[in-house]
Amino acid sequence: MPITLKQVSALEKVRLNAPIDYKETNSYSVLQGQRLSYQIVISTDGIWDKKEKVRIESELSDHIRLYCVKDVVVDKPSRENVTDENYLLTEPGLLPDLLVPIEQQNNYVTLFHAPVVMWVKVDIPQDCKPGKYTVKFILDTTIDETTPFITTEMEINVLDAKMPEQTLKYTRWFYADCIADIHEAEIYSERHWKLIEEYIKAATDVGINMILVPTHTPPLDTAVGTTRPCVQLIDIEKKGDEYIFGFEKFRRFIDICKRSGVKYYEMAHLFSQWGSKCAPNIMVTENGKTDYMFGWHVAADSEEYRSFLKQYIAAIFEELTREGIADFAYFHVSDEPNPDNLDKYKIARDIIKPLIGNAKTFDALSHYEFCEQDLVECPVTSVRVIHEFLKHDVAEQWAYYCCGPERVFTNSFIAMPSCRTQILGYQLYKYDIKGFLHWGFNFYNSSVSLYKINPYVTTSSDRNFASGDAFIVYPGKETAYPSIRGEITFEAIQDINICRALEALIGKEAVVAMIDEAAGRDLRFDDYPASNDFLMGLRAKMLDEIAKHTK
Repeated sequence: MPITLKQVSALEKVRLNAPIDYKETNSYSVLQGQRLSYQIVISTDGIWDKKEKVRIESELSDHIRLYCVKDVVVDKPSRENVTDENYLLTEPGLLPDLLVPIEQQNNYVTLFHAPVVMWVKVDIPQDCKPGKYTVKFILDTTIDETTPFITTEMEINVLDAKMPEQTLKYTRWFYADCIADIHEAEIYSERHWKLIEEYIKAATDVGINMILVPTHTPPLDTAVGTTRPCVQLIDIEKKGDEYIFGFEKFRRFIDICKRSGVKYYEMAHLFSQWGSKCAPNIMVTENGKTDYMFGWHVAADSEEYRSFLKQYIAAIFEELTREGIADFAYFHVSDEPNPDNLDKYKIARDIIKPLIGNAKTFDALSHYEFCEQDLVECPVTSVRVIHEFLKHDVAEQWAYYCCGPERVFTNSFIAMPSCRTQILGYQLYKYDIKGFLHWGFNFYNSSVSLYKINPYVTTSSDRNFASGDAFIVYPGKETAYPSIRGEITFEAIQDINICRALEALIGKEAVVAMIDEAAGRDLRFDDYPASNDFLMGLRAKMLDEIAKHTK
């Protein structure tokens, strides 16, 4: 037979022209409400330069999505001289990451030399009847009249237990300006609004339940003295000492978020990045002229900006209350402050705090001094130093990675094996981390946004970051295409949820003991088994344990 089909784990990254020696998997157990992802490798024993149609037959067909896995350019595997076995590439090359919906290819794939890989997503309904289901993958062929199609089947055993609702707060920063740029859409035109909704739906589909709201253009990755395209949602007019605020665009944005399943909202940072020295770029209309009244030219602690903030934040919080989301709102002061600007950060936080009710402040930071002075309710701590924070009793501890770390720790670079991305779930669960933040959902610029990039040409923001660091979705035809890394991070969240389902039956201490026993050590952020077998084996063992306790 010149064509063969092989079903393999979602954790595999099937390399171009590599031997198809991955372990075959033809059955899974799942919870009601769980997503099952796996891959089908289509390979030939020679040159087969033809287009073949693919399709799915199953009782679950209405809940199945099929994608073609595409290789992307890994132009900068890492920013360090990485040579260890925890990278698939250490020099530029190609690796699979992009997932293109098969309907975008009219349900056809082209077979030629290298394997074609299909990604299957099966979203098991919460009310799915327990039992065994079959997903038949069919490749219509043109081999000859006696071989009209080739098939392979996946058996799915749906357990009589439900996947708990996600409790992890998860955000990857959303950039409305990058959507407009990459799709060449006028900002806040009807087309831009439709694209914004597509991207937000793509975010919630992989477990992102918190969105960065551009109340004003977020002061992130912007070179000093420059501006990014203005995506400010709130119209502001100054009359004397009074500011008048218009929330029409803000309300439309929040309505999209609500429809798409967003639960939490983070307001754009109120002070400049890396030091809170300046005000962010904020457009204001005065005497009929609209311009940047605030920005790099205005000191963060100026009286003019303080006066504005008191009115601005109060108005935002009133609007959040009107929208019914004030209890789910978080406020940023300044991204990644350090001890040298702790005093300025305190001044900024003291301005904000009396105006935001019970909403919390949170920022990415790596220095516990800010928590000692009670300046940040929710410290978002780099995985590199999080064990220092875990020595203290922080009520709402978050975690993040950003640009690094590149060695040892979890991250989501394209050149890393997927197990290094998915391990995050067990780490977050074990240490009771409440939220996870990453800086790049759809950042399609160079470092500090000096110019735009094409993510199909460079996945490293033109060699400024490790490939894949800046985004987990690719611009598609009036939509956003998912990536392997986004889906694998969602698998990590599902690991958390499965742990919680088991915890309800046997207690957290027993679940943590099971994790450590499977790991063969005290699982930490800086010490864990980087293997597919560990992740697949532990999940299967937990699902077996859930099945035993629910019979």
